[in-house]
Amino acid sequence: MGEVIVPTFPASDGKTAPDVSYMEAALQQALLAQAAGEVPVGAVVVCGGEIVGRGYNRPISANDPTAHAEIVALRDAAQRLGNYRLPDCTLYVTLEPCAMCSGAIFHARIARLVYGARDPKTGAAGSIIDLYAERRLNFHTEVVGGVCMEACGRLLSQFFASRRSAKAVAGKEGGRGY
Repeated sequence: MGEVIVPTFPASDGKTAPDVSYMEAALQQALLAQAAGEVPVGAVVVCGGEIVGRGYNRPISANDPTAHAEIVALRDAAQRLGNYRLPDCTLYVTLEPCAMCSGAIFHARIARLVYGARDPKTGAAGSIIDLYAERRLNFHTEVVGGVCMEACGRLLSQFFASRRSAKAVAGKEGGRGY
């Protein structure tokens, strides 16, 4: 796969410059996932202006369906902070969380969620369902979407285009592909 250049985007539409900076750190985690052959999603947990948790997708390599970037980052932050509750923290993730990850975000008591690209197939912050708007839940997280959306989306699009291309080549050569 070719090298992906992650551009810096100026803050706009209510997104702060720190949001952009932390999302760029999450994009670096996504590149680690890509290098490992995983879907390139990355996440960081920030508390008091410091990154306290990092994670990237690794369900394939870990043989763990729960090893999404958000879950890995939340586990890392909880271990570092010595608490399963992360009430003063912000989670930055390159892709809108799914329902599983949203549940973990609620249970961790994350104060703020910032995501990059929308997920039209499994997004649980408004694309498919909006768990964050469900008033009957006992905890609510502030949500900001679309930070570095173009870079986050491009990384995913390039990854899947590359996999489709490799699968097509393998099919022509009689291989199994992905």
